[in-house]
Amino acid sequence: MIDFHAHLDLYPDPLSVVREISARGMYVLSVTTTPSAWKGTSALVQAGSRIRTALGLHPQLAHLRFGELDLFDEYLPQVMYVGEIGLDGGPEYKQHWQAQLAVFDHILGACKAAGGRILSIHSRRATSAVLDRLEAFQGAGTPILHWFSGSPRELERAVALGCWFSVGPAMLAAEKARGLARAMPKERVLTETDGPFAQLDGESAKPWDAARATAGLADLWNMPQPDVDKLLHANLRGLVTGCRESVQNLAQDSR
Repeated sequence: MIDFHAHLDLYPDPLSVVREISARGMYVLSVTTTPSAWKGTSALVQAGSRIRTALGLHPQLAHLRFGELDLFDEYLPQVMYVGEIGLDGGPEYKQHWQAQLAVFDHILGACKAAGGRILSIHSRRATSAVLDRLEAFQGAGTPILHWFSGSPRELERAVALGCWFSVGPAMLAAEKARGLARAMPKERVLTETDGPFAQLDGESAKPWDAARATAGLADLWNMPQPDVDKLLHANLRGLVTGCRESVQNLAQDSR
C-alpha cells in the first residue's frame, strides 16, 4: 500500500500513526509545510522504515515563511523528495501570489541545480500557472501533481510535460475527478490520502485509507485490485530509480 502524500506531523498523535504504518509495511511520503518542520518530522521515522520525509514550503504559507528559503537550501542536499510545494490560486491567497511565485521559482531553481528531485506539488486553482513554472524550470525533477483538479486540457498538457499524479479516496468522491483519474496514464499514477486534511466519512483520512484509492482506481480502470496494487508498486520503483539515476548522472558530469 502506498500513500504518496500525507502530513504525518500534523496528526494529533503522529507516533501512533507511524507505528501503524510500519506494522502494515506501507510506503508513505510524509510531506512538510515548512523547512523548519523537516527535521522534527524526519525524527518521527525510525531507521529501516518505508516512510520518507519530504522537504516543503506550502504555497499557503509562502508569504509567512519566505525567510525559510535559506533553510530549504541547507536541507535540500539531504533529501530526494520535495513537498508540499506549488501554487494556490484560491481567493484567500491571491493577495500573496507574488510571494508564492517567488518561493516556487526559488525551490524549482534549487532542485534543478541539485540534479532534480521528486516533487509533490499543490496546484489548487492554479494548474496552468504551475505548469508554466514547470516548463520554465525543466530539469527540476519529476513533478507529482497531488490531488489534481485541473481541466481535461490541462491534464493533457501536464502529461506532455512528464507530470505524474497522486490520487486519493477523497478526490475520487467527485465525478469530475474520477473522469480525470480515468484519463491519467496508468504508469504515472500513485495513491495518496492528504491526511489529516482530507476527510472520509467525517473523519481525517489515515495513510492506510490509501487502499480505498486503489479500489477506486481498479473500478475506474476496469482492472482487478491486486493488479492495480502491483502496477502502483512498479510505478513507485520506477519513479525512485529514475530520480536516483538523474542525480548520479549530474554528480558525474560535475566532476
